Amino acid sequence: MARTVGVEEELMLVDPVSGTPASAGDVVHEAAVEALGAAADHLVEREFKMEQTEIGSTPTIDVAALGTELLAVRRTVAAAAGSTGVHVVAVATNPFTVNPTLTKNERYARMAEMFGIIAAQQLTCGQHIHVAIESPEEGVAVLDRIRGWLPLLVAMSANSPYWQGQDTGYASYRSIAWGQWPTAGPTESFGTVEGYHRAISDLLATGAAMDDGMIYFDARLSASYPTLEIRVPDVCMDVRDSTLIAALARALVDTAATQWRHGHPVDPIRIEVLRGAAWRAARFGLQGDLLDHRTRELVPAWAMIDALVQHVLHALRANGDLDFVLAGIEDLRRRGTGAQVQRTEFARRGLLMDVVQLAAQRTLE
Repeated sequence: MARTVGVEEELMLVDPVSGTPASAGDVVHEAAVEALGAAADHLVEREFKMEQTEIGSTPTIDVAALGTELLAVRRTVAAAAGSTGVHVVAVATNPFTVNPTLTKNERYARMAEMFGIIAAQQLTCGQHIHVAIESPEEGVAVLDRIRGWLPLLVAMSANSPYWQGQDTGYASYRSIAWGQWPTAGPTESFGTVEGYHRAISDLLATGAAMDDGMIYFDARLSASYPTLEIRVPDVCMDVRDSTLIAALARALVDTAATQWRHGHPVDPIRIEVLRGAAWRAARFGLQGDLLDHRTRELVPAWAMIDALVQHVLHALRANGDLDFVLAGIEDLRRRGTGAQVQRTEFARRGLLMDVVQLAAQRTLE
């Protein structure tokens, strides 16, 4: 039986005239809850900043159905937001200058007080993938074995080239901005469930996080569900890319779990190297060389995608996802990442508003 997979997406709220962030999280949430009815509890949530909202999918074994549902929820929330005069856009950072507004919430207020400018300037939208696990032991074993592949998911999802009104030179600047949180980023191997919880406990003792909810590892065990949560991707402009990455994430979990059961050792790649690999993925996306963590050599990004497919090939076949993934990869190669699409659109007339308008359209296609 295939593992279930689900996706959470953070979406930007923008003014349809100016393209700038719209501080409308509360009214959009209320409108979306009314539109979604009883399903709203797990399909839409408020977010850290008033200029964003979060949607989620129902856990499923069918990745095509996952994509269909995500698109339907995007459209429903977008229609609800439109009724309040706001557009919903799947970009990981807003291209314009932003001065985000904190959502009214006691915990968020404490975060803002504790973390200062890191919290104040944070307005980024990611994609979080939840893959079912059989036990915490399996989950930790998987976390230890997928570390080297996670930067590639950043490169494939890259959708945030602009920050505060300028081109950053990065494909995924969200990754860089998000990395300012002291608990964000790659992790060392944990070894055991006890080692995983000890690492979190020791980190909490530093005061670098107020609670477990602020453990922003690239991948972690979910505190709420029997899942492993992969948190590195940007939110994707095109829902087909969201679904492609979810299918690959599930296959990574399957493959790592099989390796663990067969006694394959964990790659002892150092965290400094993982940080370097993550930086390259954020900087170049799919338009440069990325680190092949297995050889510690730089290779073309598309060669790493081919390597990933080969690495998880058995799992893709077992899940019935191989044709879906191969078609999705070719589609991504043809269209380019969200960052490439944004830059191409900006090059036409040099207007950031064009970028936002195109992204708003692609969000719902």
